[in-house]
Amino acid sequence: MIDIKLLRSEPELIKTSIKNRGGDIDLDQLLDLDKQRREIIFELDQIKQKRNENSSLIGKGNLEAEAKKALIEETRNLGEVIKEKNAKTKELEDEIDAIAMGIPNLLHDSTPIGKSEDDNKEVHTWGDIPVFDFEHKHHADLAEKLDVLDFVRGVKLAHSRFTLVKGIGARLERALANFMLDIHTGEFGYTEMIPPVLVNTQTITGTGQLPKFEEDLFRTTEGLYLIPTSEVPLTGVFGNEIVKEESLPHYFTAFTPCFRSEAGSYGKDTKGYIRQHQFNKVELVKIVHPEKSFEELESLLKQAEEVLKRLELPYRVVSLCSGDIGFSAAKCYDIEVWIPSEHKYREISSCSNCTDFQARRSNIRFKPAEGGKTRFVHTLNGSGMAIGRTVVAILENYQNEDGSVTIPKELVPYMGGLTKISVET
Repeated sequence: MIDIKLLRSEPELIKTSIKNRGGDIDLDQLLDLDKQRREIIFELDQIKQKRNENSSLIGKGNLEAEAKKALIEETRNLGEVIKEKNAKTKELEDEIDAIAMGIPNLLHDSTPIGKSEDDNKEVHTWGDIPVFDFEHKHHADLAEKLDVLDFVRGVKLAHSRFTLVKGIGARLERALANFMLDIHTGEFGYTEMIPPVLVNTQTITGTGQLPKFEEDLFRTTEGLYLIPTSEVPLTGVFGNEIVKEESLPHYFTAFTPCFRSEAGSYGKDTKGYIRQHQFNKVELVKIVHPEKSFEELESLLKQAEEVLKRLELPYRVVSLCSGDIGFSAAKCYDIEVWIPSEHKYREISSCSNCTDFQARRSNIRFKPAEGGKTRFVHTLNGSGMAIGRTVVAILENYQNEDGSVTIPKELVPYMGGLTKISVET
């Protein structure tokens, strides 16, 4: 949520940020509602003061009967006015919240300005794009022949965009999860969590999925939401809490299934394992001091990149432009892995600095060690990695002419010494 004080003092800054994102929000209406609310609050303070003064006079008991009766009547009327103005204040606050909840985060100055993913800025690339001396195959064709992904039975069991992962394929996903978690917990200091995969409205509103992206979520009949990413519960760990400044930063990681309805993606990536309603992911979340969040973003990016480097999968990093960046992010890097069958890079991780945007919505603050008012923390998140897309990248980049797939050497110990997936395994 945008700081209302910043909106009052620098409305053009917020308007420019929204315009650069391609949005259109009537901030003048919001500011007018805010002005009305503050005026009513001022009036309420005056009326409450008058009521208190009347109550004090009545309580002294030295008034004549008629004067006392008139003062009691006046005080009762003031109480009715207070009720009316409280109701109006609540009405205005609801209108303000309805607009404010739809305002995206303020873009950082370093975020490129652009309209779509075509305007994203390449930061760097890593690794050599493989050159095959045979006709390489799409991962879906490889997976079916190797009997590791069953797309037909996935649909039979659930719906389109669900896949049954089986045998060595299931083991590969488990190996990747353990491999990633070992790196992030053992080397980078993250604390592993197993959070709920069903969360309440407050938790999922805090990270920005609600109300704007409700159509992308799966909701139960009891009003809980299946998480689209474990960023949601991990960021919400300290919701409505005040942490000590000296405890910062907090690094959390989790391996969970994730659920997305993929609204608006009809016809996209219908073949294969790229765009699923259910997928597994290792997530990274940082809760940090505001003055260190952009430094933490750079380290988060390097930590996520390390997974692909050790798997020796070629990738590139792009800085997302204003028209492609996520709702809650002030700055975001995408890591895109090379997919040979598509002859292009595809997103496999996003690393975002959400500054104090999610912290305001979730009410996560810290108490400065030197004293003074509490401040909002900054939150960051990144995929470390999306496991299904990592499987896709391994199948396609490590495929052999005979239809087998070599296991990346870093994964061999996690695969019980298995070095290749073939029809015989």
